[in-house]
Amino acid sequence: MQSQLISATKQIIHLTKNDENILLKLFVHKHFSKGDYFLKEGQVCKFVGFIEKGLIRYFINKDGEDAIYNFGKENDFVCNYESFLDHSASNKNIQCIEDTLMLVCSYDNLQEIYTSLSEGQKWGRLVCENLFVNAIKQITSLYTAAPEKRYREFLEFYPDLQQRIPQYYISSYVGVKPQSLSRIRKRLSDN
Repeated sequence: MQSQLISATKQIIHLTKNDENILLKLFVHKHFSKGDYFLKEGQVCKFVGFIEKGLIRYFINKDGEDAIYNFGKENDFVCNYESFLDHSASNKNIQCIEDTLMLVCSYDNLQEIYTSLSEGQKWGRLVCENLFVNAIKQITSLYTAAPEKRYREFLEFYPDLQQRIPQYYISSYVGVKPQSLSRIRKRLSDN
């Protein structure tokens, strides 16, 4: 059976059989239970993860409350790249919302992938470009979009997650209290 990581990578670059073997050797399976942290605030992010099965949330602690700014699902990469790349303490948390199976890769192994894969540098660049564009969209939305628009964007970007994520997580992501999210949902369903 071909790994989801191999399939996802083949959508970005060409892989030889040797490239596939390198990827599968340098990414290792790790299981997280629901509620486990991939990364806690204050820790250094030591791994990039690739979600094979499961769901995670990215959040910061804002005045004692969790402020969710992103989710990750099957076939997504997981990481706090600023901590991972410069080995600094993270000010973000990454937590599993469901039992989650990931393939994880250390910083050193990722550097080996970049140099060992025939198109490793290209793969790294394209993945980073995609992450950058998504991060800019998230930041722009946080500052410019009304909560109703952010909820519609959530539904558009994560159409399959509404039933998998608790409503209070969605309201945190949208930036409203749960009661306000209920009103937004009612308005949208009435239209």
